[in-house]
Amino acid sequence: MLKTSLSFCCVLLALVFLSSCQEQPIQIQAPELEISQAGLLPIPSEIQESDAAFALSESTQIVLADDSEIMKLLGRFAAEKIFQKTGVLLSASVGKAQSNGNHIFLNWSPDSEAAPAHRDIDAYLADPYSVNEAYEMEISNRALQISSASAAGLFRALQTLRQLLPEGATHQQNKKDIWALAGGQIKDAPAYAYRGAMLDVARHFFSPSEVKRYIDQLAYYKINTLHLHLTDDQGWRLEIKAWPKLTEIGGQTEVGGKSGGFYTQDQYRDLVAYAAAHFMTIVPEVDMPGHTNAASVAYPFLNGNGKEVQLYTGTAVGFSSWDANKEAVYDFVTDVVGEITALSPGPYFHLGGDESHVTPKADYIKFVDRVTEIVRQAGKTPMGWDEIVTAHTDSSAVAQFWASEKNAALAVEKGMKVLLSPAKKAYLDMQYHENSPYGLHWAGYVPVDTAYIWTPETYAKGVPKELILGIEAPLWSETISNSKELEFLAFPRLPGYAELAWSIPENRSWEAYKKRLAKQSHYFDRQGIGYYPSPLIDWETPNQKEPKLAKD
Repeated sequence: MLKTSLSFCCVLLALVFLSSCQEQPIQIQAPELEISQAGLLPIPSEIQESDAAFALSESTQIVLADDSEIMKLLGRFAAEKIFQKTGVLLSASVGKAQSNGNHIFLNWSPDSEAAPAHRDIDAYLADPYSVNEAYEMEISNRALQISSASAAGLFRALQTLRQLLPEGATHQQNKKDIWALAGGQIKDAPAYAYRGAMLDVARHFFSPSEVKRYIDQLAYYKINTLHLHLTDDQGWRLEIKAWPKLTEIGGQTEVGGKSGGFYTQDQYRDLVAYAAAHFMTIVPEVDMPGHTNAASVAYPFLNGNGKEVQLYTGTAVGFSSWDANKEAVYDFVTDVVGEITALSPGPYFHLGGDESHVTPKADYIKFVDRVTEIVRQAGKTPMGWDEIVTAHTDSSAVAQFWASEKNAALAVEKGMKVLLSPAKKAYLDMQYHENSPYGLHWAGYVPVDTAYIWTPETYAKGVPKELILGIEAPLWSETISNSKELEFLAFPRLPGYAELAWSIPENRSWEAYKKRLAKQSHYFDRQGIGYYPSPLIDWETPNQKEPKLAKD
């Protein structure tokens, strides 16, 4: 439960600051300087305020617990992000703190075990959802102590530190600037191990740099999974060396008729590595047996809808299918799954399975049964949209609930984990209102409050908390084609989904959340994020106008 113990009166804070010769304590007035007023998103599990304050300045040093590569990576990340916000470049080094100045310490928890998955990125990626991400932060006048049992936990703590840094410096009489952080203690841990976002790069292709930009934004809010929807009727976006026409032919178009694009395997490896450096796992999806027109155009033997196939640039769904009764189709799937899983160190492979309207039911069941086994043989856990539970799936697979509570209940009967992505609440491509320039509204309009005001633990009837894998916010790209448009749909709703996935239910409150969300406009502006300036939020920097609808 969130705890505060600081009074509302102004507090006289002693901030210690270095002069060129010796330490000079400087007394400043810091009214209502509290951790709980920093606008932290997601809100931590527990905050204990104090009347101390930490002065970050050019003489602050980042002190690392050891000289391991992972600790040095964290030190470089901390220094880079502090520099980006303050312009102050700090050094990060191993060993004891110098006698002068104040320090930021990155420590391993004293009682933690150095399990490989906790302190090695490659091991983390193989099993990221069992790693202890809890952390503690102690902020005093002279030191800012951060500790965790895992590198992932320290990385999540650094996102909290970034948000605690004030927007501006305090100018001191010795003409040196400080950034004053409220004192106290934070104890924090995620409610769910899986905290995800999905990006559809198939309807419209997003370049590697655009995907990396989204990864940066997701990491800031402690999201640890990026699900990439790599294939659909409109495009195939990942190079498969055994089947080169998938990208040569199937990757050349997108919605609207413009040229598409695809990732080479080297580019995809680079995306996986970039995500890993942000303690984020990429879950690849090849949607099948429906949503498969682009692949069938490239290799017509795959087609199972009985019609002539051609490249498609529209937005209709449900018309395509692969032939579930050809053994060559499963040979093809085996090759595709094998190449992609070799590039993807995470535990999951998403096989789609949704909206296969023209696939006969018996064929659908046969296909899903075969493909889930192919995925298992490739060493991955099968994941699919909630329709896959109508096949002979079992507790070794994960169902992503997006539309059918009946399917979610069936998944529970089978003992399957359920990933929550209810379209009426969590789809980032739903319009905010009827005049929104981007997005759709087949599941309804999803303003900022609707996106936040729901309880994952009880939303899907009959799905107990212990079978909820986590939360994922999908963003389908029929109506968007670049980062600016993506960000308009994702922000400001995405931080709310991050909070629902990270923060305990007792700490979630719309009235408190919307005040903290209002402070995020500083971050949005600093990063150039083209967010939707919802009138439901009293933004602290209300200088962005909503784009107008383009005329036909």
